[in-house]
Amino acid sequence: MNISFRSQALLATLLAVLCGCASSPPPVPVEERSSIAIDREPTAAPTPTPPPSLTLDAYKTHVARHIVQRNADRIFSGRLPPMLPAIVVVNITVDGDGQLTDVQVQRARDANAARIAMASMLRSGPLPRPHGLLAANSRAMTFSETFLFDRDYRFQLRTLAGPQ
Repeated sequence: MNISFRSQALLATLLAVLCGCASSPPPVPVEERSSIAIDREPTAAPTPTPPPSLTLDAYKTHVARHIVQRNADRIFSGRLPPMLPAIVVVNITVDGDGQLTDVQVQRARDANAARIAMASMLRSGPLPRPHGLLAANSRAMTFSETFLFDRDYRFQLRTLAGPQ
């Protein structure tokens, strides 16, 4: 449907006029406002709202930054090498308070890299709390993180690593 420029301008003007016709409610006289305030009971302070629920990906990013911060001496930055000497996948179980309840190597071909990944996870505890991510009636949640190692056994976390 093609509407000419002239028709569009006419519709816009008509809409503006109609919107201007709405009136705001009359102001409450000062006497009534002060009597209303006197008649009310004092209200309690508002309760703090809990943090919003995170997505699992957002939580994993938060945890990865936490791990990097706690293991700064073991991190390498920049581009990943074309061939990674070691990759370790770790399953992490965390309770509602962020306490590590279980950490297991799911996959690794290099025992030294696996030990470094495990030690790095233990140094990182407790992790941030998983607000809103625990399943109903669950006390903990499990997710995985992948450690990408260079030849000097320094690592990046897959969650934070850029594209290769």
